[in-house]
Amino acid sequence: MAGEVPFEEQVLRVVELIPHGRVMSYSDVAEYLGSRAPRAVGRVMAEAGDGVPWHRVLRADGTPAPHLADRQLALLAAEGVPIRAGRVDMPRARWDGAGQTSWGCVLGGRLLRFSVP
Repeated sequence: MAGEVPFEEQVLRVVELIPHGRVMSYSDVAEYLGSRAPRAVGRVMAEAGDGVPWHRVLRADGTPAPHLADRQLALLAAEGVPIRAGRVDMPRARWDGAGQTSWGCVLGGRLLRFSVP
């Protein structure tokens, strides 16, 4: 459909919104977009590279990607993200998208844009 923003681009836009020092899980990003596909978010993140703050997205239990654990935890620690025993303290560090004044998502094949007055 013309004008529809691809899922991959939507994911990357959300990741760009995550503030310094905060994190989201793959399922958080999917839910934010109105999707039930956290594995698809993980696939997008695996292909994204260093062009986005990839380190701010991790597993729901706060554990990093095993092959990137040291690098991911170091980047998060440098941002002041609370880490205990090799995992992020999700209740303290999770970002829920609050404070955004506008966003968009695809629903029923149509891009919907929302604003907070």
